[in-house]
Amino acid sequence: MKLKGNIYHQVQTRFAYNTNRIEGSTLTEKQTILIFETNTLFTSDGMANVDDVIETTNHFKLFDYMLDTIDEPLNENLIKEFHKILKTGTSDDREKEWFNVGDYKKLKNVVGDMETSSPKNVQKDMGKLLSDYNSNKNVTLESIVDFHVEFEKIHPFQDGNGRVGRIIMFREALKYNVIPFIIDEKHKHYYYRGLIKYQEGEKEWLLDTMRSSQDAFEKLCDTFLEGLE
Repeated sequence: MKLKGNIYHQVQTRFAYNTNRIEGSTLTEKQTILIFETNTLFTSDGMANVDDVIETTNHFKLFDYMLDTIDEPLNENLIKEFHKILKTGTSDDREKEWFNVGDYKKLKNVVGDMETSSPKNVQKDMGKLLSDYNSNKNVTLESIVDFHVEFEKIHPFQDGNGRVGRIIMFREALKYNVIPFIIDEKHKHYYYRGLIKYQEGEKEWLLDTMRSSQDAFEKLCDTFLEGLE
């Protein structure tokens, strides 16, 4: 219903703030709320990074698009559209012809010390990942996190992989009646450490971070459900 001041309003602002902040956005939570509520921005020193603002407003659009398409199967075209919405209008889009907004990377990239799929293998690797995931008879938190870890390992886009990956997790949780979650930027290091540990076979590090995030989301929902039963 997109009610202002309700759960939709809270999720839009919290999700955009935290997921962008994890990737280095300089905007505060108050600034993010102000952009969402009034389409204005206040900064104490009169300066703000334009890409941070664009990616925040783009994330609001991305969240709406994710909700509107939630009944569609998760596929490559949908994931590419997520990336296109997130990155359109940024300096990456305007200034870098090789950046390939809305399509797979053309240049090799890395995540910390982790090797990612080479550009020539991305299409094949994404096809296999989606085929394996969509063959699940029962989608659980663990299968959603499995997908996320493999997605980040492939790192199919030049940039924006973390944010696209996290909105896919939210979507799939919502779609399959798993409590959705927003990873708090304060838990960024637990999240990154969990991604590494997961690939080493120690899944509980990351799963515990997600479960903690689920608890926080459930409490947020409870606030708006009081008195409705």
